[in-house]
Amino acid sequence: MPKMKTNRATAKRLKRTGKGGLKRFRANHSHILTKKDRKRKRRLRSSDMVAKADMGRMNRLLPNG
Repeated sequence: MPKMKTNRATAKRLKRTGKGGLKRFRANHSHILTKKDRKRKRRLRSSDMVAKADMGRMNRLLPNG
């Protein structure tokens, strides 16, 4: 059986934490920022964890991560 390949697009967007979780960054913080209020933009700067419901899918995309 051949080796499993890492999905490179996913690998660039997610980072594995020390306990095995996956850290992601929030969407909607790249353009059209003038209409978004300061509080919302500040919240979008911070990172977040991948939801438990999505972990199975993400682990399949990152077998070696």
